[in-house]
Amino acid sequence: MNVGIDLIHFATADFYLGLDVFAQQKNQDLNKYHVGIGQEKMSIAPPDEDVVTLAAKACDPVLAASDPSLITAVFFATESGVDQSKSAGAFLHGLLGLPNRCRVMEFKHACYAGAAALQMAVNSVRANPNERILVVAADIARYDVDTSGEATQGCGAVAMLVTANPRIMAIEPGSGYYTEDVMDFWRPNHRDTALVDGKYSTKVYLHSLKQAWSHFQDATGRGFADIQHFCYHIPFTKMAEKAHKQLVKLAGVAQDDAQTQTQIQPSQIYNRVIGNSYSASLFVGFCSLLDYYAQKSTDLSGDRVGLFSYGSGCVAEFFSGVLQTGYQAHLFTKSHLAQIAQRKALSYADYLAYYQQPQPNEANITFDVYHAGPYRLAGIQDHKRYYLKTEA
Repeated sequence: MNVGIDLIHFATADFYLGLDVFAQQKNQDLNKYHVGIGQEKMSIAPPDEDVVTLAAKACDPVLAASDPSLITAVFFATESGVDQSKSAGAFLHGLLGLPNRCRVMEFKHACYAGAAALQMAVNSVRANPNERILVVAADIARYDVDTSGEATQGCGAVAMLVTANPRIMAIEPGSGYYTEDVMDFWRPNHRDTALVDGKYSTKVYLHSLKQAWSHFQDATGRGFADIQHFCYHIPFTKMAEKAHKQLVKLAGVAQDDAQTQTQIQPSQIYNRVIGNSYSASLFVGFCSLLDYYAQKSTDLSGDRVGLFSYGSGCVAEFFSGVLQTGYQAHLFTKSHLAQIAQRKALSYADYLAYYQQPQPNEANITFDVYHAGPYRLAGIQDHKRYYLKTEA
C-alpha cells in the first residue's frame, strides 16, 4: 500500500520587501544578495498575520478539494508557536471548523519539524489506512535588524493531506537521519527573534547532509543515480546549491554545473522570492519543482524525488518519494503563482513599521486591518487570541 502526499498547497503573506530596496538601504552591493545568497525578495507578514492565519490560508484549497469531515488528525509543525501550552493546531482546527473527532498536536525542532510531522503522518496511515491527516508546516522567520540574518527573513505555510493511495507522491519506506546537540541557531524563550552563527550553521548543515545521506543509502539501498530530482531545506537559495554540490561529490558522480542546476534549480524558484519559511521551506521547494514542470507541461510521473530536511540544533533527514501517475491534475500551480504575483511591495520604512509593531504578547490588543484575508489575527482579549475569517 502506498502512503504519501495526496494534496499540497502553500500560502505566503500579501507583502514583500525587495532585496534591491534592502541593499540600497544598507548601502550594499545588490549582488551580495542576488548572487551571494541567491535571494531576490522576502515575504513580510503584517502585524495581523501569524502562523495560524498563514496555515489556514494554505489549508483552504486542500480542504475544498477533499472532504474535511474525514480529517482524523492535524499535525502542525512550527518554531513560531503562538502559545507555550496550546497547540497552534488547536487554533487552526477551530478556525477551519474541522471535526471534533480529530487529534491535534504541534511539532517543534527548528526547520526539521515539517519533515518530522510528515513522517509521523505517513507512519500513522501505514498503521491505519483510514487515517487522513492534515500536515501543516508554517513559520515566520525573524532576525534582528542590522544583523547578517535580516536579509534571510520570510514567511510561508504548506498544507499537505497525507493518505493511503496518494495522488501526488508516495513517500517511500526508509530514510536516513542524523542528530547532534549543537548551537548553530536558537531562540531562547525570552526572545522574539532568533540567534544564529551563520558560518557554523552552514558547516553543520553540510555535515548533517553527509551523515543522513550515508544512512539513507544503508537503509534503502538507493543511490544518487536512482533519484531524478532533489529538494533541500533552503534558509537561503545558495545553501541548496552548496548542499547539492557536496552530495554530487559524496556520490562520486561526474557532472557539470549545468546538470547540477537541472537537478535543483526548479525547486529553488519560489524560495528565491519568498525567503526563509523555516519548517515550510523544504515543501515550498517541492511545490516549486512541481509547478515549474507543470508550466512546461512536462510529466514527471514515476520520477523519484530526494528530499533533505535540516533543522538547526540539529536534526536532519534524507528521504524519498515517487510521483504518482496523473499527479498534475491535482496541483495548485495557479494559486501559487497568483499569490506571489499579487503581493504588494513594501518600502524599507513600511517593512520597519511592520517589524517594530509590538509582538502580540500583551493581555489586550486589537490589530488594525493590514491584509485582505481570508483569515486574520484580530486581537487578544484577556491573553486569549481571537481570529476572524474575513471572506466566505
